[in-house]
Amino acid sequence: MSFAAENSNRRQFLQTAGVAAMTASMAPAILGASDKSGTKKPIIGSGEHKYEVTHGWGEVPAHIKWGETHGVAVDSQGFVYIKHRTRAAEAPMDSIAVFDPDGKFVRSWGKQYHSGGHGIDIRKEGNEEFLYLCVTVGPGRIIKATLKGEEIWVKEKPTETGKYDDPNALYKPTNICFAPDGGFYVADGYGSHFIHQYDKDAKWVRTWGGFGDQPGQFKTPHGLWLDDRAGREPRIAVCDRANGRLQYFTLDGKHTEFVGGVSFPAHLETRGDVMLCPDLHARVTLLDKDNKVITHLGYDQAWTDAVLDGGKFTMRGKPETWEPGKFLHPHDACFDKAGNIFVVEWVLTGRVSLLKKVS
Repeated sequence: MSFAAENSNRRQFLQTAGVAAMTASMAPAILGASDKSGTKKPIIGSGEHKYEVTHGWGEVPAHIKWGETHGVAVDSQGFVYIKHRTRAAEAPMDSIAVFDPDGKFVRSWGKQYHSGGHGIDIRKEGNEEFLYLCVTVGPGRIIKATLKGEEIWVKEKPTETGKYDDPNALYKPTNICFAPDGGFYVADGYGSHFIHQYDKDAKWVRTWGGFGDQPGQFKTPHGLWLDDRAGREPRIAVCDRANGRLQYFTLDGKHTEFVGGVSFPAHLETRGDVMLCPDLHARVTLLDKDNKVITHLGYDQAWTDAVLDGGKFTMRGKPETWEPGKFLHPHDACFDKAGNIFVVEWVLTGRVSLLKKVS
């Protein structure tokens, strides 16, 4: 997305910064932050949800310099796909890099997305896996591609919806989630605040939402996920980011409920009974099957206040101030098959962290 548009979204970030306040008693302890040699990795979380943290995961090749690391996904073989955004004024750089499960660089591509790299998710269709990508600039578009980057189709502004008849109406899709019937949903998070539904043939079905704070309206519907955890009726969960909440919808777009316990939610993923929510307000949240908070990983209110800095966000450009086991601006996160978590952050130098499950 453009940096002017990004700044607009950050103003919404400021308006809801107060939602981040939680009682200090909810903060999980960071254990084993250092030993005498200073090399012991921090462990965050509690109970059955403890993780050993490795910041700066992955052997980034010389031809890539991380910009803002916006998206992460893991395929069935454990390969990790990182999508990042560099400034439009910079020379085009591959926006997608792939690493093996041990962090060894495998391949990269995507110069055409370099200043608009955003959402990335993977779906298996038959015997093959595909990437679904969101690009927020020049023009905004969604792409289906092979795991090696070959584009299968590209879709720009969905004019058939009637929501973009005004030529100034923005379309800046941020993330995609998958329907049980082979279709998918697109969040126009940085554009006009709509959710668009497509069928299995990538044909538009319906649109809902729009800007606002009422049920079914959004202020930056940034991420979304099909919540089909056991015992739950399948629903679409949407990160209504600048409203500081999740919203749930039936598969045909009817609002059902709000969910709290989040501050500035960016995206979602589920594994078993657990829902994972990277939160741009300096933490990663785990929710149980009833959407009650299990823990806020890396959470410390004093740290959050320092990171937000009254809306200046100066720490995101100062890696020397970052503390082990804590986050600044988690923008996406996902599980691997073993239950480990990868977290990528909206910071100027990019950052990829591996949270290795230890309990």
